[in-house]
Formats: sequence, C-alpha cells, structure tokens
Amino acid sequence: QVQLVESGGDSVQPGGSLRLSCAISGFTYLRYVAWFRQAPGKEREGVAAIAPRESRTYYGDSVKGRFTISHDSAKNIVFLQMTSLKPEDTAMYYCAAVREYGATWFRDRDYDFWGQGTQVTVSS
Repeated sequence: QVQLVESGGDSVQPGGSLRLSCAISGFTYLRYVAWFRQAPGKEREGVAAIAPRESRTYYGDSVKGRFTISHDSAKNIVFLQMTSLKPEDTAMYYCAAVREYGATWFRDRDYDFWGQGTQVTVSS
C-alpha cells in the first residue's frame, strides 16, 4: 500500500516562497506523483507532476515558471518548490500518486493514492 505524507504548508506574503514535501512509502512503481490543490468553492486543480522513472515534469499553466517539482529518489520524497507566490495560490495542496501507465497527469480521478493535504495561504 502506497502512503503519502505532505508537509511544508504555511502562511506567506505575496511574492514569497515555500517548499512542500511529499514523503512516499510502500511503492514499487509509480507512473506519476503529482501535486493538486483545491481552494474553497473551487474544483481540484492539477498543479504539477513528475514521472519518476523518466524524470519528466509537467506543470499547470497557472504555475509555469514559478513552481518546480522534483524527486529525491534516495529519500523517496517529491518536492514542490513554489516561488513568486500569489494570493490565488492559496489552497489545500495534496500529493497524489498513480501506478497506471495510461493515466493523465492532471486528471485527479486517475490517481489511486492521496495524502492528507497541507494548507498554503498567501496573504498580506
């Protein structure tokens, strides 16, 4: 059974930075590990994903150039480095993983495993 544990959420001012971590255990192969976010009253949104075996990365349009996803294979942790944060980045951020090769990285219903979430608040 795959387990995902997020950490790193906090309150920051606009223009600030945060790094989220997703510690992964219990996996043998994962097609994608992704970060999703959901703000109150909004649908869950795919933020970024990484294909660990290929080291390919994918980003949503709203975060391109500001967020970076990476994978520490030795420690089995996926990071989301967030810079130039905006108030509209405020949301609960979730780490998710999928094993199915045919999954689409930004489609949340394709994902099998989810973490508990970590809150990011961007406000002055």
